[in-house]
Amino acid sequence: MRLVILGPPGAGKGTQSARLRDKYKIPQLSTGDMLRAAVQAATPIGLKAKAVMDSGRLVPDDTVVGIVADRISEPDAKAGFILDGFPRTVKQAEALAEMLRAKNMDLDAVIELKVDEEALLARIEQRARETVAGGGSVRADDNAEAFMARLDAYRAQTAPVSAYYAEKGALKTVDGMAPIDAVSAAIDDALRPTWAHKVGAFLRRLASRLCG
Repeated sequence: MRLVILGPPGAGKGTQSARLRDKYKIPQLSTGDMLRAAVQAATPIGLKAKAVMDSGRLVPDDTVVGIVADRISEPDAKAGFILDGFPRTVKQAEALAEMLRAKNMDLDAVIELKVDEEALLARIEQRARETVAGGGSVRADDNAEAFMARLDAYRAQTAPVSAYYAEKGALKTVDGMAPIDAVSAAIDDALRPTWAHKVGAFLRRLASRLCG
């Protein structure tokens, strides 16, 4: 199962990706984690990324895609993977598609968690108030202003990725505002035809080999 999880900040991508990881026994891959691992391992592409980051520049798309390509070639990703937070732009989505074609792979589905932005903002503000009331301090990146900045960046860069995958018939949308278990169940329902198709294809290949 090869999946991409899309959704704005606070939509619950990390939570649902972790559940899918445990269900399908495939790695959950985030761009940040892959970058750090590649740099730490001092792979050729990791060293290239480190040089760019050390200079204060953004890691270019081709380097990020190269890191993804290396990571999904590892043994634990043989049965599939979940891309959490990637691709962030249509250009990255196109580069990902080209890279997968070169590996004779394709995505099985793209899951988008749809959310109510105003409700998310209210949730963050309430959480901040509760933290302060409890004597704690709110992180600089965990407040309404920071959330709006991240949301603006998502709208400008990543939201068009949904349309890109919708045009290809790969996008499946789920209500991300539902309770966590309900969201997981909706994702399972969305993936069931895909999973049934993969199992059917496997059984047909197995039968062909046995008959041959």
